[in-house]
Parts: sequence; C-alpha cells; structure tokens
Amino acid sequence: MSPPRTPRRERADSAGTVRAGAGPRRPSVPATARWLIGLLVVLVGGLALSGTALAATTTPPATPQAVSQATAAPAQQTDGIEVSGTLRDQDGEPLAGVTITAELDGAPAGEATGRWELTVPSAGSYTFRLDESTLPPGTEVLQGETVREVSDGALNTVVFRFGEEVAGGAGGGFAMFLRLLVDGIRFGLVIGIAAVGLSLIFGTTGLTNFAHGEMVTIGAVVAWFINVGGGVQLIPATIIAMLVGALLGAANELGIWRRLRRRGAGLIAQLVVSIGLGIALRYLVLIIFGGRSESFADYTAQTVRNYGPIALTDKDLSAIIVSIVVLVGVALLLQKTRIGKAMRAVSDNRDLAASSGINVDRVILFVWMLGGALATLGGVLFALSELSSTVQYEMGFRLLLLMFAGVILGGLGTAYGALIGCLIVGVLVQLSTLVLPLDLKYLGGLAVLIVILVFRPQGLLGSKARIG
Repeated sequence: MSPPRTPRRERADSAGTVRAGAGPRRPSVPATARWLIGLLVVLVGGLALSGTALAATTTPPATPQAVSQATAAPAQQTDGIEVSGTLRDQDGEPLAGVTITAELDGAPAGEATGRWELTVPSAGSYTFRLDESTLPPGTEVLQGETVREVSDGALNTVVFRFGEEVAGGAGGGFAMFLRLLVDGIRFGLVIGIAAVGLSLIFGTTGLTNFAHGEMVTIGAVVAWFINVGGGVQLIPATIIAMLVGALLGAANELGIWRRLRRRGAGLIAQLVVSIGLGIALRYLVLIIFGGRSESFADYTAQTVRNYGPIALTDKDLSAIIVSIVVLVGVALLLQKTRIGKAMRAVSDNRDLAASSGINVDRVILFVWMLGGALATLGGVLFALSELSSTVQYEMGFRLLLLMFAGVILGGLGTAYGALIGCLIVGVLVQLSTLVLPLDLKYLGGLAVLIVILVFRPQGLLGSKARIG
C-alpha cells in the first residue's frame, strides 16, 4: 500500500525565487500602481518641503522702498512684497514723474514712471493714492485713490483710472451691466479655450486631470520666455508655445497615462497621480520661473476704446475674436474630419470604436496634443486679458476651479457643453462684482460648482451615468 501523497508545497529554485506548485500567479498590477503612487507622493512631499523652506529663507522683512522699472537692474533683488501698475492717460500715453503713495501705518512709497513697481514691507490693506499735483496739465482722473489688499504670492496690481466718465445712455446701471456682460463673455471664452481639452481628455479616457491647470501655466511661461528672453514677437511666440504644449501633452500621454492604463490602474489611482503631477509641475515652474509676476514685452498697456457703452482694449477685442475662431475650428474638427469623428466615437464607446477598426491609442494621443495646445493658448489669452499682460506661476491653478466649474456645468466629456458652461461661469464671475468685492469674484465659480453638483451632477448637456 503506497503512502498517502502529501500536498504540493512551495519550493525555491536555485535563484531563491519561490514558486507555487499549483494555481495561477497573482497579477502584479495593483502592487505596481501602489509603488508608483507612493513614489510620486514622496516626490511631491519633498518638493513641497523644499519649496516651503526656500520661501522661508528668501522672504525676510525689510524696509519699504520704491523701484522704477526703467532704472532697476534685473540682478538687484528687493525684499518685501511687490506691487505694480501702469500709469497711462486717457490717450494711452505713459505718465512720467507721477508720485504714488502707499499708506499702512505711515508706510511711504516713492516716485513712479510709466510702468512702476513698489515694494511694501508686509501684507495688509494698503491705501494707494495718486498725487494729482504731479500730473501733466489737462490729465483728468476718474479714480486717484484705491484700497488694495496686498498678500504675499498673489498678483498685486493697482489700477488708476484716467479720462472722462463714459455716458451710460438711459442709465449708468444698465451701461455697467452691459460692460460686465461683455467682459464675462470674453472671460468665458478664454476659460472655454483652456477647458475644452480638459473635457475631451475626460471623454476619451475617463481621467479627471487635475494637472491641466499647470499646462495652462507652462504654456504662458514658455510664451513669456520666447517673447522676452528670445526677443520674438508675442504672436509667433504663442504659436511656438502651442507646439511645445502639444509636445508636452504627447509626453504626458506616452510617458505616464498610457503606461498606467496598460497596467490596469484604476481611475482613482490615476486621479491621485494627476494631483501629485500638478503639484510637482507647479513647484517646477516656481523653481525655473520664480514667484514674481513678469510682464510680456508686447501689449502690456493699451488704450481703452469705447464702442457705445462698451469699453474694450484692442487686446481684449483680439482675445474675443481669437477665442471664437479657435472654438469654431475645434467644432468643425469634431464634426467634419475623420479624426474628429473618431474622437467622438471613442468618447461614446471606446470598446465599440476599437472593434470597428479605430486606433484608440492614436486618437487619445491626438486628444492630449490638442488639449496641450489649447491649454497653452488659453494661458496666453488669460494672462493678456485678465492679468494685465503678466505671467505668474499660480495662474493655471487659479483658473483650474473655473475650468472644472464650466466643464461640470456643461457636462463632463462634451466639448460643446464645456463651452456653454464656461460662458455661463465667465458671465457670472464678472457680474458678481456688482455685489462682491473684486478680489472675491472667483467665488461665483465655486458657487456654480456646488449648485450644479447638488441639483444636476450630469451637467446641462450631459447624460446620467455612474462614474467610478
């Protein structure tokens, strides 16, 4: 009688690898995803700590002093918080030798010429006054005193208004409403340019990309480097930056997201990776570009032109025209071209599109390149029309909430819904300044985001679906 067989045990080969006697091997995808996420969290934490330490060691308090842009050397660094502005009369001519004073417990300021920069010692609510006795004869001032909340790391810009008050037709209130409505449409179009790529990426991959705001920042920073450092006019510099943005989008897809999808990483894991990637890119831009607000070499200050009750600068009008042309071009791309129809098919049903012969990976790669180029253009237009032609490392992060509000309002995954939602958000943000302080106008976007998630989470043009 033969002895009973004992169960098969795990045995080790000569290399020390444990092999199971029976049963399939466990997949290694979850462990790989956890390793990648843990590595990214450690990297982001290290960058955050290093950025905090760098900020703590480079911003000690100092005495206030005024700096004129015409005479300050780039190598000279001043401590404190910088406040800037541009002095131009009603004809658009720079004003020289005008005295600007800042008051916070008697803190003085100096003399500014044209584009001016002023360093104040600390954060606080400052009262900025323009000495009208130093203005050239015939210069009319609409607003020569303003109160500005100055904070470290923010874009601290002070605006003084010159010229005659624009007549409001039958009523000044209606004229103000009309001007804010046009500003809201302009702002909404700019948000839409940056958010269309975010919506298309979600529609084709299901990824909620929190790093998309940093694509906006990187596009504006690249355009600034080409414009200021390379001496290239801003329009061709923007086109070059859009090509760089498209290449960066392709690098994101090929280097990160396609690998995660092929390894079976879930949407929650990809969401965490996108958050960490956004933080890492923001600190990378801070290290390379710096924390100061920098101006483009072109279109820094322009004359406001009156079109009836509406007042617009040439760059604001150009931003509206460029946004409309680009968005119409994207719509025609989606409706009339083969790649556009393939994008819509992948967005509707990726498996069915693949079974019908569509190269899904190639379509997703094109979507990432298109999203990167549009984010770059949106960053330049946002800097020109909303940030007084200045670039800063947090600008994309500030726009990210409004992009998400517009995309969710219109419907996640739909390009046309994103456009409609961004237009509504832009108008509400500008009209909110009728009842809210100017520094709090972005709260309107947050309110829209909360309301739409509570009452209609699928958005205006979206369909009900379970996500996650």
